[in-house]
Amino acid sequence: MTGVYLDDVAAPATGERQTDILALLGDRSTLARRAGFLIEEAQGAAEVAAYRRLRRDVFVHEQGLFTGDDLDERDADPRTVVLVARGQGGEVVGGVRLGPVADGADIGWWAGGRLVVAPRARGAHGVGAALVRAACARAEAAGALRFDATVQRRNEVLFRRLGWRSVRPVTVAGAPHVLMRWPTGRIAAHAAATKAALGPLLAGLRGRPAGTALPALGGAGFVGDDGAPVPGTDVIAACDAIVPSMVERDPDWAGWCAVLVNINDLTAMGAAPLGLLDAVGAADAGHAARVLAGLARAAAAYGVPVLGGHTQLGVPAALSVTALGRAEHPVPGGGGRPGHAVRLTADLGGGWRPGYGGRQWDSTSHRRTDELRAMAGAVAAARPAAAKDVSMAGIAGTLGMLAEASGCRAVLDVAAVPRPPAATAGDWLTCFPGYAMLTAAPPGAPAPPAGPAANAVCGELTEGRGVGLRWPDGDITEAVTATVTGMGAA
Repeated sequence: MTGVYLDDVAAPATGERQTDILALLGDRSTLARRAGFLIEEAQGAAEVAAYRRLRRDVFVHEQGLFTGDDLDERDADPRTVVLVARGQGGEVVGGVRLGPVADGADIGWWAGGRLVVAPRARGAHGVGAALVRAACARAEAAGALRFDATVQRRNEVLFRRLGWRSVRPVTVAGAPHVLMRWPTGRIAAHAAATKAALGPLLAGLRGRPAGTALPALGGAGFVGDDGAPVPGTDVIAACDAIVPSMVERDPDWAGWCAVLVNINDLTAMGAAPLGLLDAVGAADAGHAARVLAGLARAAAAYGVPVLGGHTQLGVPAALSVTALGRAEHPVPGGGGRPGHAVRLTADLGGGWRPGYGGRQWDSTSHRRTDELRAMAGAVAAARPAAAKDVSMAGIAGTLGMLAEASGCRAVLDVAAVPRPPAATAGDWLTCFPGYAMLTAAPPGAPAPPAGPAANAVCGELTEGRGVGLRWPDGDITEAVTATVTGMGAA
C-alpha cells in the first residue's frame, strides 16, 4: 500500500479514533460531521476516477514512484474493490484498492494496495488508518484467509501499530518496500470456539477407572474419534446432539442432520450402518412430529432403520441420535504419520441451507439413496491410515483434529481443496459441508470411491503440530498454531 504517511494515524491510545468502524455501521451524514470523513465502497465510475486522480497526484507527481501513471493489471481486474474516504462536502480525500490475487477462482488470497490520502486530509484526521482498517474488514467479509500489502519501508511502523506483521523486504517501482500481512485468525478462532474445551472437559473420562477392566474413553488408539469400537465386538457406536436453537427454529432440517452427522461418523470409522436410536424433546406433539419427520426422511434416504428411542413433550427443544454400525477393521482418526498425503473427499453439490449461509452446506438432502450409500461406504472401501468426517470445526479445524490425534502437523494446499463455486474459501474451510471426509494415507494410495463426491490430494502430514495453509507462491500461513481439542495423540 504505497503512499501512506506516518501522520495519517492517530496515536494508538485509549482515545484512538474509531472512524472506520463508525463509517461502516452508522448514519452517513452524522458520521461525516463527527469524523470529518466517511469511508465506503466506491459508488460508480466517477468516484473510482477521482481516487485514481488522487493516486496519480501523489505517486507520480509528489513522490515520483511512477512515470506517467500508476495504473496496472489490478485496476483492470473486475474483482478489485475500491474503498474511498469522502470529506464533508462529498469530495474524495483518500482511497485504497483491494481484491483477490490469484488468477481465476478466488482462493481466499487477497492483497491491498495504492493506499492514498490527499495532503489536506493528512495528520490528525486518521483517514489513512481508517482506510486500512476498513480494507481489513472488507477482505475478511469476502472470505479472505490471507491479506497482504506491500508498504513503503518508512511506513512499516504505521502498519505494525495497526496490527500487521512484517514478512520480508521487497522492491516496488524501484523503491524499498516491506511485504506485510494482516493476521486474519478466522480459522483458529472458529476451531477454538467449537472444540478447544474438549480436552479439559473430558479429562476425567480418559483414564481407565481404578480397579476396573473398563477401557479408556474411545479405546486404545481411538481417543477423540468420531465413533467408538464396542469392546469384544465389531460394533461401532456414535452419538451426536443437534444444537437446541436449530431444533427449535428448523425442526425438519434438525431431524435430517441428526441422521446425517451420525452416518458421517460411522463413515469416517469405515463402518456400515446398522440402525439408529433417537431422543427427542419438544414443547408439544406438533413440534416433535416435525423433528421426527425430518429424521424419518433422512433414515429412509440412507436406507438405515430407526430401531427405537425416546420422546418427551412439554420440555425445551432437544435432539440427539445414537448410531450403530459394524466394521471389522475400524479406521482411526489418529492413524496418520508424517509423510502421509491428505485427501479431501467432499460432495460439492447442493448449496447453502436457507438461513445458514456461510455456515451449513446442504449437499445431501437432494441425493438419491444409491448416491448417499456410495459416499457412506467410501472410507471402508479405501481403508486409509486415518479418517475424520468434517464437523462443525470446518475442514481446516477437522484437519487439525486429525493431525493432533496423529501426533503430527498438517499442511493444506489451499488452491487444491475441492470447493463449490458458490462458497468463499473462508466459508468453505470453516463451515459444516454436509458430506466431507479427510483422509491420510501413504502417497499414491487410491482415492475413496465416493460416488458423486469430488476428491483431491490437497496436503500432507509433517513433523510438528497445528495446521498451515500453503499458497501458490509457496508461502505458508498459520491457520492453527497448536492443538484443536487438547486431547492429544490417540
